[in-house]
Amino acid sequence: MSMPTAVVVGVGAEQGLGAALCRRFARAGHHVLVAGRTQARIAGIAAGLAAAGGSAEAVPTDATVEAEVARLFARAAAPGPGREPADLVAFNAGNNRRIDILDVAAAEFEDFWRVGCLAGFLVGREAARLMAPLGRGTILFTGASASLRGKPGYAHFAAAKAGLRMVAQSMAREFGPQGLHVAHVVIDGGIAGERLLTRAPALAEARGEDGLLSVEAIAESYWQLHRQHRSAWTQEIDLRPFREPF
Repeated sequence: MSMPTAVVVGVGAEQGLGAALCRRFARAGHHVLVAGRTQARIAGIAAGLAAAGGSAEAVPTDATVEAEVARLFARAAAPGPGREPADLVAFNAGNNRRIDILDVAAAEFEDFWRVGCLAGFLVGREAARLMAPLGRGTILFTGASASLRGKPGYAHFAAAKAGLRMVAQSMAREFGPQGLHVAHVVIDGGIAGERLLTRAPALAEARGEDGLLSVEAIAESYWQLHRQHRSAWTQEIDLRPFREPF
């Protein structure tokens, strides 16, 4: 029996959401294409998956570059002997930083949009080009509560995430009838990953374990979205710690 293939785009730190998605999909029996911009990091994650008994391949990819995304999905279409073309794609690229709007340079605004929105469009389009002719597959986008409302200091981030949300909604309406499950995951709260724990340790300590989202718990929600029966698909889901006000 051939092995299914998953693609995770936006893999960085070992204790980040992208790596957690790779681990969850590998544990479920998928061959995982680990895609990110830093060769050393994705190679280490792929090696860790293999050491744990999984199957993985590191594919260096800058998701803002069309040719690199196309190359990634050419591999996803032909992942090797005994493996099926990808049936699961997760887009997890993104960046976030507080910048007052009067201080946001045009180049910075564009960079946030390219990483948070354009890259999602490129990945989603190539995933649909691969999976729609096959009549099956799941495309998952990592979103944020910023896609639902703007806040002072985050106009650049909110604009990118709102755009990504509309890409996901539009794709769900277009490709759902063709057999593709497209879902957008609103992350509402801080993630207990390397980025937050190293960049804002005081915030992480103030929130405590119950005030942050576990990367493994988020990854489990992504897997359950992939496993949903097509008679009851979720297009959007929001995830937050039980102590998070909303």
